[in-house]
Amino acid sequence: MSDAELPRLTVIGTGYLGATHAICMASLGYDVVGLDVDPGKIRKLQSGEVPFFEPGLPELLAKTLESGRLRFTTSYAEAAEHGDVHFICVGTPQQPGLDACDLSYVDAAVRGLAQHLTRRCLVVGKSTVPVGTAARLSGLLTELAPAGEEVELAWNPEFLREGFAVDDTLRPDRLVFGVATEWARERLAAAFAPILDLGTPTVVTDLATAELVKVAANSFLATKISYINAMAEICEATGADVHDLAQALAYDDRIGGRFLQPGLGFGGGCLPKDIRAFAHRAEEIGVGQAVSFLREVDAINRRRRSRTIDLVRELLGGHLNGQRVACLGAAFKPNSDDIRDAPALDVARTMHGLGANVRVYDPAALDNARRTYPELRYGTSAMDVARDADVVVLLTEWAEFREIQPEALAEVVAHRRIVDGRHALDRDTWRAAGWEYRALGRP
Repeated sequence: MSDAELPRLTVIGTGYLGATHAICMASLGYDVVGLDVDPGKIRKLQSGEVPFFEPGLPELLAKTLESGRLRFTTSYAEAAEHGDVHFICVGTPQQPGLDACDLSYVDAAVRGLAQHLTRRCLVVGKSTVPVGTAARLSGLLTELAPAGEEVELAWNPEFLREGFAVDDTLRPDRLVFGVATEWARERLAAAFAPILDLGTPTVVTDLATAELVKVAANSFLATKISYINAMAEICEATGADVHDLAQALAYDDRIGGRFLQPGLGFGGGCLPKDIRAFAHRAEEIGVGQAVSFLREVDAINRRRRSRTIDLVRELLGGHLNGQRVACLGAAFKPNSDDIRDAPALDVARTMHGLGANVRVYDPAALDNARRTYPELRYGTSAMDVARDADVVVLLTEWAEFREIQPEALAEVVAHRRIVDGRHALDRDTWRAAGWEYRALGRP
């Protein structure tokens, strides 16, 4: 397909998903306009600054801006005039105090765009939404767009892993096209032509199934993580070792070792809110019993945080008050600055509330952590926060924490005590260096 045949793309929403999608599609040769209602975000992107941490993306942004194939705007009219295919990439957070998904940003994006759509085009949802949303939005588009039924809706769920988003966009393990017509399928295929040319497996399905794929995938992953953490609770009660148990299970190719990692559990902006919203939506449509197990998956995950604090307390002789605690990690996962529902910061804040003298270090998430939790104290490196510590707690498994030499850390701490909240360290190496080592589910 020549450049002349490539559809022109717009991306509505330039948060994590939208900015990544816009930059990557421009790098593939598409003419892309990114839209956001936040002028500050648009100014940053136009000046070549990615407003979040994602390896490889700043370099790609500089390249695509220079090529002239990528620009940004706050104008829906400009986006509508430009685009043949419009991707909706806005956030769908959890509603405050509820498990339900907040669709206000999706609705606002569709309404803002629709009134300017005067010719045939395809609007494609990428945001994670409750099943049934696409059918409602399809009706809204027909009602509000001057082009009426000439405007079609499709759904193309995203499967980005923070820290690997560029690769996941340019070389995804699959594409899902939720469409109502063959024309919509053809338009989507044209909008992903270079990726399809790689032989990427593609599932073409209906709108409802496409909406379900992302939440079903996240629910499965969350269940697998909580399963091994439930086994860790059994191991703690029996003196068994969950690390060895997980290793033995991983050799069974029906189970596999990916996401079978015991420890502090999952967080971030997707898994926790997606499984809660999925369970909530299932109850709304009368099939809540089918996914009632997700409530327990969530509960197991939450318990890991309090159990990690219990381990710290045990190492400190039963109390946290006045004890110096070094927390390694703030982001919900390594290679990210995302602190949404981050287990690391939840543990740090709880220990602070219990009277501990907590200091936190993270390679990428300190600015976000400081803004959100100014009551905590922060340091400039792992060695800095560990100075004179009574206990060190590893909470996010960054490579630089995995590679710390126990002998080097021993030189700065007051006591050689470590809680490995992520099963990221070699227990025997640390114990051989004179450290008291504890991890969930390990004797």
